[in-house]
Amino acid sequence: MNRFAPELLECLAAIVEEGGFERAAKRLSITQSAVSQRLRALETHAGTVLIVRRHPLKPTPAGRLLLKHTMQLRLLHSDLEHDLRKLSPGTSNGAREEDRVSIAVNADSIATWALPALDALMQQGLPLEIITDDQDFTQDWLREGQVLGCVTTLQQVLRGCKIVSLGAMAYVAVASKAAIERFCPDGLSPHSFRKMPFIAFNRKDDLQAEFISREFRMKQVNLNQCFVPSSEGQVKAAVAGWGASVVPELLVRPLLDSGDLIDLAPGSALPVELYWHCWNLESTLLDSLTRAITAAADRCLRRDGKNAKRLD
Repeated sequence: MNRFAPELLECLAAIVEEGGFERAAKRLSITQSAVSQRLRALETHAGTVLIVRRHPLKPTPAGRLLLKHTMQLRLLHSDLEHDLRKLSPGTSNGAREEDRVSIAVNADSIATWALPALDALMQQGLPLEIITDDQDFTQDWLREGQVLGCVTTLQQVLRGCKIVSLGAMAYVAVASKAAIERFCPDGLSPHSFRKMPFIAFNRKDDLQAEFISREFRMKQVNLNQCFVPSSEGQVKAAVAGWGASVVPELLVRPLLDSGDLIDLAPGSALPVELYWHCWNLESTLLDSLTRAITAAADRCLRRDGKNAKRLD
């Protein structure tokens, strides 16, 4: 058997992607004991431990290296399938799990411009998995070899990867008229913001504090926060009067126009620069992904301080 046979590599990927041995066994249609045996065989061939066996399961540095190799094999297979479909249309038997293409994208991009960017590829049958995380942490998925590309705020290029600047997403502070009347009737100020509850995405989300710090030139900001782990959910909570939220201007334009939400700091927007990182490989599929994402970003995000076009 090949030391790094595909079935062993896919077993490692299944354990990491599914978060455990039992779910990996169900995905691979084998017993949990067989999963353990395959992992042990792969670790024997690699000469080191590949999984940190704790909750949640994490790949070791060697495990991340083999995961990246597995993703590269998937990418090569997807490129082959793509080229064969062009030669013999209608011959595809459907996407297999080992052909899955994974990228990591922040939730705000998913809620605004990223999904339309991927629509044409999905219509062509791309077996895509989108993993969501905070924009400051999506690169971790690429570093660990679990995705082939990510949208992130980080500029540092990982080894073996390339980077494309996408532009800036503008964030604004909004609240309902009822929340403003209740918590800061005289408007948002260095004093009143402490009375206003802020709706953050999760505990990784520092945009609320960053906006207030920048707006009022304060080094340290302590906010009264609640957490709603959904971009659209944050907006709905703000409309319902839960408090204020700092959200993409793209996402709330109609609500600002209708008056359902009020801009708490007119003329002020927090620009968050976004970048596309992906492996530096020759791949038709990867090139198509990069072109689709950068084209959509050009249409929707800000460059050189100018607002992009409306997202239809």
